Amino acid sequence: MTTVEDIKTAIRNDPGNAVYTEQGWDPLFHVLPSATILVISQAPGRIAQQTKTYFNDASGDRLRDWMGVTRDQFYQSDRIAVMPLDFYYPGKGKSGDLPPRKGFAEKWHEPLLAMMPQVQLTLLVGQYAIKAYLGKKRYKTLTETVRHYPDYLPDYFPLVHPSPLNYGWQKKNPWFQTDVVPELQKRVQIALS
Repeated sequence: MTTVEDIKTAIRNDPGNAVYTEQGWDPLFHVLPSATILVISQAPGRIAQQTKTYFNDASGDRLRDWMGVTRDQFYQSDRIAVMPLDFYYPGKGKSGDLPPRKGFAEKWHEPLLAMMPQVQLTLLVGQYAIKAYLGKKRYKTLTETVRHYPDYLPDYFPLVHPSPLNYGWQKKNPWFQTDVVPELQKRVQIALS
């Protein structure tokens, strides 16, 4: 597989994704060789899958706000890539969406990462992305991992998921907005320049 389109076709044709392919769904991600920022998240939400546009919901609005980028910059820049742990909407769970399927990122991330040699900053959005990429290097809680984000720089920037379900967490942790978000915006601007 030598191109992003080759990998997308392979993902679409993977027997493990047959149920999605039969529904006419395409894998949802955005990978390009000129990317300097990579957003790794859990999986597309229902609205994102329906509109075929990643982060096309309230979570996306909040993420762009945290990053300090406009909607146009996020979608039309050749510098921002998005690669979820699972490229399909996993369905609805008891509280929020189901987790990404196991084994999916392990199978497809490595060849996609190889196509983005210029990435300077990787945002790990939410507990699933943090666990997948930081493993035992993460703190015992998501809160402590995000609070200690400098420990993972310059490669990774761990973030709580921007879902409306996490607004309560943000209210309990005002340091995130006052300390973490400004540093994130600064690093995003550097990576975009």
